[in-house]
Amino acid sequence: MRLDPSITTLAVALGIGLLIGAERERRKGESPERGAAGIRTFAAASLAGAAGLLAAGGVGLSVTVAASAWLAGLGYWRNRNDDPGLTTEIALVLTVLLGALCVRAPGLAAGTAVVVAVLLATRAPLHRFVRLGFSDREARDALILASAALVILPLLPDRDAGPFNAFNPHVVGLVIVLVLAIGAAGHVAVRLVGERFGLPIAGLISGFVSSVATIGAMGARARKSPSALASAASAAILSTLATVLQLSVVIGATNFATLRVVWPLLAAGGTVAIVYGGALTLAAARTESEPAAPEARAFSILGAVVFAATVASVLFVSAALRAWLGEPGVLAAAALAGFADAHAAAISVAALVGDGKLAAHDAVAPILAGFLTNTVSKVVFAISAGGRPFAIRVTPGLVLVATAAALAAFAPIA
Repeated sequence: MRLDPSITTLAVALGIGLLIGAERERRKGESPERGAAGIRTFAAASLAGAAGLLAAGGVGLSVTVAASAWLAGLGYWRNRNDDPGLTTEIALVLTVLLGALCVRAPGLAAGTAVVVAVLLATRAPLHRFVRLGFSDREARDALILASAALVILPLLPDRDAGPFNAFNPHVVGLVIVLVLAIGAAGHVAVRLVGERFGLPIAGLISGFVSSVATIGAMGARARKSPSALASAASAAILSTLATVLQLSVVIGATNFATLRVVWPLLAAGGTVAIVYGGALTLAAARTESEPAAPEARAFSILGAVVFAATVASVLFVSAALRAWLGEPGVLAAAALAGFADAHAAAISVAALVGDGKLAAHDAVAPILAGFLTNTVSKVVFAISAGGRPFAIRVTPGLVLVATAAALAAFAPIA
């Protein structure tokens, strides 16, 4: 016997109303001036939204929403001296809409209801975090990141343009947003757990953006603060692990056939990075470090733009050299790009495979070339930025990772 879909819809709507209403009931109070909406009101409101849409379509829903908004406004006017907030009133109207959403997308409605309930239940921690956990600079950075991700990025056209069709504005914008988000995540890690453990975490996260830049920054930090030497060295190697992990992700996302032929070199390099980086992290855990600075910037906008420009330039150069020189041009472009960043080189090569301009097995050499030249840049930055103590700890690990990747790239697979 098949259950009537309307029964399922009303059941989900009832569950949504009970979930949100239970949270509001806890804050309703017991005095004569207690809140007007509790568990029964919210359950009825959700059912009303579903029933209104089922019974009379859009007109029924409009009447239901208008009535609930009027009742919510009346409740706010009644309790305006005790609670000037509008949370309960807005939640009541939203519950009506979620009940209506159950008619077409019950799963989405239920998931949204859980998010609403969590937001309502965590009022005190959220207020405390926003008021005390953020500095003014961090709040501005959060607004910049939100604006870039939610306002600017959706407006960028998602189509190939420019010479050789090598430039996609949406892809470049996405790279910028990712760089900003990763930088913010690294900043939060340092703020939460301090420099001793925060630097390795930040190094791993920053490596998803640019391991070369991360090693240079960690070297400078180690030179400035000798107490952070062990943590900075650990962060440098873990940034290389991040490079390997991101190479796996971006290559697989761009063209899975390319990932199938280059996974041995990525697996070998990543394994060595885990072992060497783990040893340095254990050493860093036994050292003392200085507290993190709360007023530091969460990310560098200029750095994000420069990195995105590098990716766009690499895509253009790769397309141009491929058109002029054929496959040798791809190898040369990837090797040159690797000096700046291995990610960009891998993206461009995998994109060529995805477009049918390069065979998958021919992608191994250019991706490895970019990885090896990127290692050269890392060693140079480790020596120049961090000095001898830093380089002594970091360089052997970088060389071992590159060697393992090179040996695995062309090793026969049983």
